[in-house]
Amino acid sequence: MKKNNIIIVLTVALAGAAIFSGCDSKRQPGKIYMPDMAYSRAIETYSQLNDTVFTDNAAHPGHEIFYNRRPVDGTLPIGEYMAYTLPNDSNGYKLSAEVKSPLGPLSKSELTETGRLFNINCAICHGAEGKANGPLATSGKIGGVANLTAEAYVKMADGTMYHSINYGKNNMGSYASQLSRKQRWMIVQYIRSLQPAPAGAATDSTSKKSTTSTAASVKKDSTATKKG
Repeated sequence: MKKNNIIIVLTVALAGAAIFSGCDSKRQPGKIYMPDMAYSRAIETYSQLNDTVFTDNAAHPGHEIFYNRRPVDGTLPIGEYMAYTLPNDSNGYKLSAEVKSPLGPLSKSELTETGRLFNINCAICHGAEGKANGPLATSGKIGGVANLTAEAYVKMADGTMYHSINYGKNNMGSYASQLSRKQRWMIVQYIRSLQPAPAGAATDSTSKKSTTSTAASVKKDSTATKKG
C-alpha cells in the first residue's frame, strides 16, 4: 500500500514538472514535439533572402533554390479578373487583336463609375471626350496624344486597346498598377461610348445609344461639378 502511494506521488510530481516546464512563458515556451509545425519555414515576401540558399536569378549556376517573389504565371489574385498572358512585344501586340473583352454591356451605374476612372486616369491627356484635348496635350508638354475618336481607334480591336492600357504605348505608360484588369476592360468599353459609330455599322444598336447618352451625362455632371 505504501509503495503504491509513493508511485502515485512520483507520477503526480513528474506530471506537474512537465506541465510547468512546458508553460514557462509565452516568450520562452517549453519543449515542442514537432518544431517544424510550430515554426513555419515559409518565405516572407519582403524578407532578405539568404543568398547561399536562395537566388532570384533563374540562370544562376549552383544549387540555390530559385525564388523571385512573383506569382506563378497564369494565376490570379483573389478578386482579380481574367488573366492576360500576352507578352509586351511586337508579337504580343499583334496577337492582342484576337483577344475578346470578357465583359458584357456595362450598366448605367458601371458606366458612370468608368467615366469617373477615365477622367482621373485618361482625360488629363486624352480629354473628357477622348479627342486629345486634355490639359497636358494642349499645354504642349506632351506630344503625340491619341485622339481616341479618330478612325484608327474606332477600328482598333478591343484586345489591342486593352494591350496598350495594360503595357503602355509610345508616350503613355502602363496603367496596370492604377487600374484592375476589370477596370481596364471597362475603360475600353467607355472609350467605345465616346467614339462615333464605325462606317457601315447598324443603326439599330440600342445599347450603343444608351451607352453614348450615359457617357454624355457623365461628362455633363463632371462639368457642372467643376463650375460649382
